[in-house]
Amino acid sequence: MPHRKAALQPALKKVMPSGKKDESFFEQVFDVVRQVPKGRVTTYGAMAVALGTKLSARMVGWAMNAAHNVRPQVPAQRVINRNGMLSGKMHFETPTQMQELLAKDGVQVVDDKVVDFEKRFWDPAVELEL
Repeated sequence: MPHRKAALQPALKKVMPSGKKDESFFEQVFDVVRQVPKGRVTTYGAMAVALGTKLSARMVGWAMNAAHNVRPQVPAQRVINRNGMLSGKMHFETPTQMQELLAKDGVQVVDDKVVDFEKRFWDPAVELEL
């Protein structure tokens, strides 16, 4: 009878922290980062909160490190640390590439810190109403 009991139990569904089914955490991060507008930046922590995994800022960083060859392209330069610093710059092809990409986006960086960080901050939880 063990098979019958198991058959009566509902199948468990894999649900990600955001509530999306069948989508990896990295893919969810990529989807949100693609929505960060040019000229704006967000943080690893804000991304984690928006995806329902408040304590996973480091995992967002790992996703950004893995994003360089993902298609469609992910603007990983737009994700920085909570102090406005380019803490992920060492994961780009050159030590200055993250700053150069941000400059193309219209974001000024001085001493590895985004100028007017508070004004440029884009909160995905608020902007996307998550």
